Amino acid sequence: MQTIKFKTSWLIALLGMVSPLVSQTIDSTGLPGDHFSLDGALDLLKKAESPEAFEKLLNTEDTYVNNVDLNEDGDIDYIRVIDHSEDDAHVLVIQAVISKDESQDIAVIEIEKTGDSEAILQIIGDEDLFGEEVIIEPFEEEPGKGGPDEAWGSARLIVNVWLWPSVRHIYRPEYRPWVSPWRWKHYPTVWRPWRVHPFHWMLGVRPHYHLHYHPVHIHRVARAHRIYVPRRATSTIVHKNYGTRVTNYRTQRGITNTKKTTILEGPRGGKTIVQQKEAQGVKRNEDGAATRVKNTETKVAHKNGKGEKMVGEKKTTKVGHKDSEGKRVGASRTTTRAARHTSGSTVKAKKSTTKAVKKTPRRN
Repeated sequence: MQTIKFKTSWLIALLGMVSPLVSQTIDSTGLPGDHFSLDGALDLLKKAESPEAFEKLLNTEDTYVNNVDLNEDGDIDYIRVIDHSEDDAHVLVIQAVISKDESQDIAVIEIEKTGDSEAILQIIGDEDLFGEEVIIEPFEEEPGKGGPDEAWGSARLIVNVWLWPSVRHIYRPEYRPWVSPWRWKHYPTVWRPWRVHPFHWMLGVRPHYHLHYHPVHIHRVARAHRIYVPRRATSTIVHKNYGTRVTNYRTQRGITNTKKTTILEGPRGGKTIVQQKEAQGVKRNEDGAATRVKNTETKVAHKNGKGEKMVGEKKTTKVGHKDSEGKRVGASRTTTRAARHTSGSTVKAKKSTTKAVKKTPRRN
């Protein structure tokens, strides 16, 4: 009987070790993004004291974050970090050096300070490597408050990353944005490229970074994202090596738009409406009544009849709340469209439509 128990326990333990590998193997896309851990990059940033220290960790073999070989020379590519900043927003670009003349963005970490001691961030995997923009952010779970099981009613909360040493570092008054000095064939003397590891082997040795981070489908850090977009670096080498594979991946999964939704922002009580909406799902009007808000934004680049490059914008706002008597007020809808030159000048008057607000009887 003891032998049977031992064998059963051994089998359960073995299945426990194998099952995570199986689940992660199923998630493989076959694209170069499989060889870079977005979760792991955030974890390294959390441990690092500065963007420079973060770059060193990315180029350390036993962190098992970087296994990328975009120029397919057999050795992993050196990863450099570049910080672009404006006001209280920072953009840490994670970039692979793949030739004398070309670099390719692997991912970008977008950070915004939202209060005296508050900050939020997201990491976005580049669509040329991941097939579409993959957005990851740290999370914490608020325990459930009763129900059929312990998790009932639990919610994932947006993490304040202000206490991360690297985040505090970049908001120091004397800080100068870090721009990696390294380039093709000019790397730190202590760095030695290693041969690319098999994908499944990497899964087996990589720490479980994903336990503290999860994917989302919106650009929550909107200001930083706008800073990054015009600075994005892509490579013809990457397009040549992986372009067909990425296109096939999108076609097989029916992906027609690789960009995620960007949430609009605006001031409200010292915080942006974006943060209030995501954390609470409501904002308050002047009477203190709860108001549910949903904002969406879509931008499409095109040219007008004169061949001038234009940017079309469509913004929709839906609002519904209860009045002072407790009666529910029907949703009002406002749609604004405008065409602009890329310089930002408006060339077409905006058009707005608003549906009348209707009151509905309160249900008892």
